[in-house]
Amino acid sequence: MIQESQEKCPCGIGIAYSACCAPFIEGADNAPTAEKLMRSRYTAFTRAAIDYLMKSHHSSTRPVREKNSIRQWTQSVQWIGLTVINSDAGQANDNTGMVEFKAVYMEEGQLKAIHEQSLFRKEKGMWYYVSGQHY
Repeated sequence: MIQESQEKCPCGIGIAYSACCAPFIEGADNAPTAEKLMRSRYTAFTRAAIDYLMKSHHSSTRPVREKNSIRQWTQSVQWIGLTVINSDAGQANDNTGMVEFKAVYMEEGQLKAIHEQSLFRKEKGMWYYVSGQHY
C-alpha cells in the first residue's frame, strides 16, 4: 500500500499529494493561482474534504445549505481524473481568473463528466471559487 505522503495527487500534476494539494486542503498554505485552487478543489472533492470546499468557495456564492448533500455526493462517486483545458489570468498578481476543466467520474455505474469554466477571485491575498458555467 502506498503511503499517503507518497501517493500521487489526484489533481493530475503528477507529484505526491503531500507536496501538491495537501498544504492547501490542510490549511498550511494558500493556493498561489486560480488554477492551483481549482486543482486543489478537485482533489478536495475526491477526498470529501467539505470544509476546504466551503472555505475556498467565495462567501457571496458559498453553498452552505447544501454542505451535507455535497458531502454525500462526493462520497457516492468514484473520481477518475481531471483535465485542465484552459487557464486565463488567475496568476499571483491577478485579482480574477478563469479556468476551464473537465472532471470525469463514475456514478451508479455510469461514466459522467463535469465540464466547466470557473470564475475565481482573489481577496486579501487568497483565491476563491466564485461560480462556474457548465457545458
